[in-house]
Amino acid sequence: MRHYWKYLRPYLPALIIGPLLMIAEVIGEVIMPLLFSKIIDHGINGTGGTPYIIMMGAAMIGIALLMLVTGVGGAYFAVKASSGSGNDLRKDMFSKIQKFSFANIDDFSTGSLITRLTNDITQLQNMLQMLLRMALRAPGMLIGALIMAISLNAKLALIILAAIPLLSVAIFLVIRIGLPRFTLVQEKLDSLNTATQENLTNIRVVKSFIREDHEEEKFKKANYELKEKTISAVKVMIYTMPIMTLAMNITTLAVVWFGGNEVIQGTMTTGVLTAFINYVGQILMSLMMVSFIIMNSSRTIASVKRINEVLEAEIDLSDEDAEMKELTVQHGSIEFRNVYFRYYKNREKWVLENINLTINPGETVGIIGSTGSGKTSLVQLIPRLYDVDNGEVLVDGVNVKDYSLNNLRDDVGIVLQNNILFTGTILENLKWGDEYADEDTIKKYAESAQAHGFITSFNDGYQTMLGQGGVNVSGGQKQRLSIARALLKQPKILILDDSTSAVDTATESRIRENFRNVLKDTTKLIIAQRISSVIDSDKIVVIDEGKIVGLGSHEQLMESSKAYQEIYYSQVDKEEVTA
Repeated sequence: MRHYWKYLRPYLPALIIGPLLMIAEVIGEVIMPLLFSKIIDHGINGTGGTPYIIMMGAAMIGIALLMLVTGVGGAYFAVKASSGSGNDLRKDMFSKIQKFSFANIDDFSTGSLITRLTNDITQLQNMLQMLLRMALRAPGMLIGALIMAISLNAKLALIILAAIPLLSVAIFLVIRIGLPRFTLVQEKLDSLNTATQENLTNIRVVKSFIREDHEEEKFKKANYELKEKTISAVKVMIYTMPIMTLAMNITTLAVVWFGGNEVIQGTMTTGVLTAFINYVGQILMSLMMVSFIIMNSSRTIASVKRINEVLEAEIDLSDEDAEMKELTVQHGSIEFRNVYFRYYKNREKWVLENINLTINPGETVGIIGSTGSGKTSLVQLIPRLYDVDNGEVLVDGVNVKDYSLNNLRDDVGIVLQNNILFTGTILENLKWGDEYADEDTIKKYAESAQAHGFITSFNDGYQTMLGQGGVNVSGGQKQRLSIARALLKQPKILILDDSTSAVDTATESRIRENFRNVLKDTTKLIIAQRISSVIDSDKIVVIDEGKIVGLGSHEQLMESSKAYQEIYYSQVDKEEVTA
């Protein structure tokens, strides 16, 4: 409850008023059978006659109207409190996920996080609504009807008391069997969401490789497993409800049998027996409500555990201990001191090992190496997308851990390998770099990224709508938009992670030329597969298996680094080089 009280507190009036209205409705339900019995015994069979029947009937109508008002009011406040608290919880949970480091996100699949944000919180929200409507109503009706039944005929009430333990056993079994099964249901729902998301996100790849059959089979398997686990969990409800109904019917039958004999013997009136039967129905109905709450609580408990896993996840990368939170990057110098890093801390092999590198402000540094050599891992340590395991990364001579994450990342522009654009206009996407940028500034940096030309070729220009992920622009156009977006930040450090791989060499050359003119004071790190992308850098870093195996200008590396020479000659025609 320590996680959830703050979400309930703002709706405390609704949490109090709703159940109170439900209790008022219950009181009306408990009184109604008694009034009906009086109509039978005193109005029809007694001396009361028509005036008494009219008086009692009017009282019953008045109580029914009051029950209508209190029932609607109770339901309204239940919905208000449950929907409001669910909305607040979902908002805070999403905010917590936004603070996750990449390592935290790796602990949860995307599909699982979506399920927890939507299905699990909805399950908890519905349970709260059910509790507000039934948690006091069910026991209130049980106690009230039981008291009235005992007051009418204590001997006959023993039949009801005998049925309650049997129903309690059924409820206990529901909890014990249902909880682990509903946990599995949520896990299979995670798998189904993950499979669906991957398929829809990568639908073009699926169609290109004609893998529709494979994806359909994968979805079919995930869907089948969810169905089987759902059926297994719902079986608990399927078997429980008929048992509860059978118990209710047997109890009612027993009351009618023994109560009917008392009516025949003259020890009980017809009206009292009628009221007693109604109270039996109320008692057993309240027990069924309790069992329904508990059956749903099994699934809710499973959802709460999954929500708690997110809320209690320890964010392994924060700036709480930062010593210079107000500090901003001024120059853009970078230094790696004896840096060691690995993604999985229980593995022996380092992703980066003993990295020592100094980059001066305004330098253009090319980073090259084979796939999986650690190039991307190296640059991700600068804006603290991950933290080093050993050693230090310094920006302007200050350990990156001493900056606030906001200030550090605000001064570091990064274009990742996967260029993600968002649904919206081109202008809205570019303004991620600077939401207050004016038209001239946006145009300037779009031109620097060689994006302005193709943007203006669209009918709507900068107001052109982009589909999810930028699906309606080419790979090269997407890369240029991502570069323009990063340039709009006017960062002190710019990281380009293989971000011109889909651009032709002539366009790439113009982009690099613009970098020299527009970003001459910005420190630029360019990760590339092509030698031509980094050949004119101030210095080139060659990485192999997580280690720096070459450092210097192109000319220096051609003389001193065998690894660099191998990359160079694998890309450049030997006859042209000789010539």
